[in-house]
Amino acid sequence: MPDAAELAPRTLVVWVPDWPIVALARDGDEPWDVSLPIAIFAKGAVVACSPAARAEGVRRGQRRRDAQARCPHLEVVLDDPVRDHRAFAPVVAAVEEAAPSVQVIQPGLLALRAKGPARFYGGEASAATVLSGAVAAQGVDDVRVAVADGAFTAEQAARRGTRATDPVRIVPRGAAGPFLAPLPVAVLDDDTVSLFARLGVQTLGAVAALGPDRLSERFGARGARLFALASGHDPRPVQARTPPPELHREVAFEPPVSLAEQIAFGVRVPAEEFTGRLGDRGLVCTEVRVVLTGEHGERSERVWRHPDAFDAAAIVDRVRWQLAEQGAAGVGRRAGGAGASAGLRSAVTSVRIEPEGVDAAAHHTARLFGSGPEERVHHALSRVQAMLGHQGVLTPEIGGGRWLAERQQLVPWGDRLESAARVADRPWPGSLPGPLPTTVFADAPPVAVLDADGDMVAVDGRGEPTAEPVWVTVGAAPGQPARPAQRRGVDRWAGPWPVIERGWDAARARRAHRFQIVDTEQVAWLLVCEEGGWTVEGRYD
Repeated sequence: MPDAAELAPRTLVVWVPDWPIVALARDGDEPWDVSLPIAIFAKGAVVACSPAARAEGVRRGQRRRDAQARCPHLEVVLDDPVRDHRAFAPVVAAVEEAAPSVQVIQPGLLALRAKGPARFYGGEASAATVLSGAVAAQGVDDVRVAVADGAFTAEQAARRGTRATDPVRIVPRGAAGPFLAPLPVAVLDDDTVSLFARLGVQTLGAVAALGPDRLSERFGARGARLFALASGHDPRPVQARTPPPELHREVAFEPPVSLAEQIAFGVRVPAEEFTGRLGDRGLVCTEVRVVLTGEHGERSERVWRHPDAFDAAAIVDRVRWQLAEQGAAGVGRRAGGAGASAGLRSAVTSVRIEPEGVDAAAHHTARLFGSGPEERVHHALSRVQAMLGHQGVLTPEIGGGRWLAERQQLVPWGDRLESAARVADRPWPGSLPGPLPTTVFADAPPVAVLDADGDMVAVDGRGEPTAEPVWVTVGAAPGQPARPAQRRGVDRWAGPWPVIERGWDAARARRAHRFQIVDTEQVAWLLVCEEGGWTVEGRYD
């Protein structure tokens, strides 16, 4: 009767060393030069480093100060799991084409059941070689593949392979325990590793020698799992992922096309198929990514947002607008847009449409008894925008800044000013706290603030008012009929609050002081004193 080792499922593991570094070289329009000493940090510790950094003595787990002490010219990059997963997606797809049922343990590390590929390709070694070649075909220079009893043993075997002499390692069936025995306990990657070290347990063989009963008594279910891993009886099965549905659509132009209307016409049918595929799954697209590829290999990539949900016509409009903004050779001008200094420089060879954000279609169904006011406004503005272009309908958003007039940003209908929103959340020393004035003057009208003797009040070099404000003379606001200036008494006042900007730049430096004044007619004003003059920044209505 076969023993448990003979019945244990065989697992095949594919590992790409230092995948976060590889992702840096593959992701983005301007990838990093990984021949330089680069280290990626998470929570202040090195999680991956380039070969040049490793040659300088940088290692995983080092603190930032220690790593920079060994390599002063080290390039520091923060860990970005989204970037790692995005760059790893094509590799996963390539492996799935060669063998199904793949589990992504982490970016750079895959596991799959070895039985099926081994039978199909004529053995475990042949299957490992085929999968290694599939990853190498994606432009990955260093890939290690291993087969063993369980994912943990196969992963340790892959990590101990070498690129030059041992890229494929096969641990014979039933030999997982002897293979793991000399490995250090640090490979367990568990909180108990430091305790094992203090107790003098340095290897996985020593952990397995403690026995399951003692480990379970001390650590409970965790102890049982540690014994299973250390003894080569990994109980975890491969959890194959379900590949995401192919919702994107791509159209290729042969020969390349330089007329925007021709490109938009060619995209119309793929756009209808794109929305149809989403509709079949009960979804709608609220954010779409449009990728244009030029004849010379250049790319234009942008995420477009919709206030409700995209239909095929709206997607075609976004492609047309993106062509006009990019100003490709012969594209922007013929589409009616201004030529841009950056972007596509040649005719378009392909257009790719990808769903960036989706939502349940049930959230976007029409009302039972007709559309409400918000829906009518949305449809009206969308029709006007389709006729006038992307910048034809603008909506105000609040951005960052110290001065009220500069915080208003005009955003095309349907877009969100995410960069301004992030800037608005940052601290702005000298900015005005709430509640803010309800009326803000883009062209600040001048005023006069006088003391009891009728002299102009100013702010001295120490930031103090030269006298107490007694009178304020206010003229007509911009856009209102001209009228004589009115002198009003000052009932209450507060300030000054300094606003100092760009002190390092003599041409753009600005130093001013804010005051809040309530006149005798109980009108509250936000005034600014700058270089001896006074202006109205806002009014509290």
